[in-house]
Amino acid sequence: MNDTTKKLTKIAILGALAAVLMWIEFAIPPFPSFYKLDFSEVPVLLGAFSMGPLEGIAIEAVKIIIKLLIKPTSTMFIGELANFVVGVALVVPSALIYTRNKTKKNAIIGMAAGTLCMGIAGALFNYFVLLPMYVNVMGLDAILGAASDMAVIKDLKTLVIFGTFPFNMIKGVVVSVVTTLMYKHLSPLLHR
Repeated sequence: MNDTTKKLTKIAILGALAAVLMWIEFAIPPFPSFYKLDFSEVPVLLGAFSMGPLEGIAIEAVKIIIKLLIKPTSTMFIGELANFVVGVALVVPSALIYTRNKTKKNAIIGMAAGTLCMGIAGALFNYFVLLPMYVNVMGLDAILGAASDMAVIKDLKTLVIFGTFPFNMIKGVVVSVVTTLMYKHLSPLLHR
């Protein structure tokens, strides 16, 4: 099998695994119940660390495509777009830093930088793009009502500050810890 075929096979397998992991999700109180934590970014990070940031983006795209083929969107593609954007915001900086010098220290620095990028990109993208799209589809009252789990959320700005940003930071940390624990053990398989 040539290198291109191996790489495409890894992207497909890791994307499929990530799509499956998207379905295993749970809410984290006190965050709004529509924010769900899943581990789908773990295979994406593993692939990006072993192959590079562009391959990480490809795995992220495969994940979303497979998810949509199996279970149609319930958010008019807004949720899937959000998942893709914040996933790429985590994976690309992480992989760029790690692939320059593949050490455990650089992996941790990369994932810390990726987590921060994920939090910031998620907040900005939600505030300026995604939440306005949701408001057009569902109305502001429906969104704020769904976010009523947190009393501090009064408008879109407080939703982003107290909901979106901290949730994505926690998700980035959790995914990074799991990736750190798994990467060394799976590295021989990922580098075949």
